[in-house]
Amino acid sequence: MARSKFVSLFKSSPLYDFLIPFQRAQNQWVARYIIIVFAIIVRCAVGLGPYSGQASPPMYGDFEAQRHWMEITKHLPMKEWYFYDLQYWGLDYPPLTAFHSWILGELGSLTDYSWFALDLSRGIETNDLKSYMRITVLVSELMVYIPAVLMYTRWMGRNYNKASPIDQTIIAAAIIYQPSLIVIDHGHFQYNCVMLGLSLLAVVNLLEDNYALASIFFVLSLSFKQMALYYAPIFFFYLLSVCVWPVSRFNPLRLISIGVSVVVTFALMFLPFIYQGGFSQVVQIIVRVFPFDRGIFEDKVANFWCATNVVIKYKNIFTQSQLKNISLLLTLAGIAPSCIAIFLKPTKSLLTWCLSSCSLAFYLFSFQVHEKSILLPLMPITLLLNEVDSDVISMVCWIANISLFSMWPLLKRDNLALQYFVLGILSNWLMGNLSWVRMFLRKAKIPVTVRELATPVLPHNLFWKLVIIGSYSAASLLHFLDYYQEPPAHLPHIWIIANMVLSFGCFSLFWLWTNYKIVQKATQKLKAN
Repeated sequence: MARSKFVSLFKSSPLYDFLIPFQRAQNQWVARYIIIVFAIIVRCAVGLGPYSGQASPPMYGDFEAQRHWMEITKHLPMKEWYFYDLQYWGLDYPPLTAFHSWILGELGSLTDYSWFALDLSRGIETNDLKSYMRITVLVSELMVYIPAVLMYTRWMGRNYNKASPIDQTIIAAAIIYQPSLIVIDHGHFQYNCVMLGLSLLAVVNLLEDNYALASIFFVLSLSFKQMALYYAPIFFFYLLSVCVWPVSRFNPLRLISIGVSVVVTFALMFLPFIYQGGFSQVVQIIVRVFPFDRGIFEDKVANFWCATNVVIKYKNIFTQSQLKNISLLLTLAGIAPSCIAIFLKPTKSLLTWCLSSCSLAFYLFSFQVHEKSILLPLMPITLLLNEVDSDVISMVCWIANISLFSMWPLLKRDNLALQYFVLGILSNWLMGNLSWVRMFLRKAKIPVTVRELATPVLPHNLFWKLVIIGSYSAASLLHFLDYYQEPPAHLPHIWIIANMVLSFGCFSLFWLWTNYKIVQKATQKLKAN
């Protein structure tokens, strides 16, 4: 593992100012306690706002979908969970989500039975229910995602970038306060934090060389939300490589232990359904989880298909089956560089880079992508804040902002505009990305102090400077037009389409950049892990 002298790249940030007083403490639990408490406060504040589908009958939205799953898993026998009333909000996530919903439904019914009364509770929107649902997301994140982030940054600090304990905490805070996950899980309402946290725990165990345990955590992530498949190729090729590559070090026992871990974990997820209703249950779960009949896309998402559909009307040219095959081929081509790199050089320094590239390729080219799917590539991308490279941090901050921007149409529809802007500004301010404001204030003869050792907001490369400044300028213009200018009658979705095309361009460039960095790092002579 390559080790470089750590240089704090957040010394100009309020995060650094808030946490640096705890630098000399031998135990950093107080600093970690502070960032967790502040994270809870921010998430609770967001949770005071509206949610997906609020007061929007007859289907409502994701809030009602999650509540309804708690309703059916509490009252119906397991063999009916994936068959019941599919025209409403039929269960369409893997088994672990179903078990999660069952537990939360049982606990909630102890407080108020009417929240999850079968068929009678549809569309219920009481304040008490809203508070309970918000708390379940918060507790889920506190139990899974936030500990995983702290464990990851601790491992990186001890074994990779030589960051001190307080610097590890500062980096963890920057990751935890990433606004996109907060506004989707605690505003729009979902439990993405569980799936992302389980995947991150799998990454941590890969770093610790606990391959069987890593496999178990990743299968649990897949069993919670099928979108974790975005990471699956990298896990597969990394684990395969450490077992069979090079040939002289072939380790059959390790390979067997990984295989057994995967099979047993999947079996434990599905066996209760098979016991209750036979193997037809497995078929039904797979049909519900992978809805290929819905078409290659539904909403306007910043991926290849939606962006290029502005010019090429795919559904008029290709059949559904042909689009599936083309999507598969493009996705395989998109993930190939990262998969090849991690198989030929399974180094821990490459793992997060390859996860970022692979998951972003899935977002750009795969079938049935939603706006919220950007959270999957964004998780490993934000982990790159552990790199001791100001250019990398600048790029990560840029794409995190573009990711939030890409979800603006969804958040606007949910009446989460206030949360969108406040979280975006708060995150950038905490990380020091607004330090450039001081320069303009000084030019305006407003007396402000100049921060020393400020991290450059822009990369050193001129091309990327122009790209980032241009994309921010275009995004700002689109927000201005969206607020002040009604779209033309013959182009009612013009601002949404512009958002989609701009975001797609940024994501594509970032994907190319990650592949360039992967090739660059893979060809370097690194010491063996």
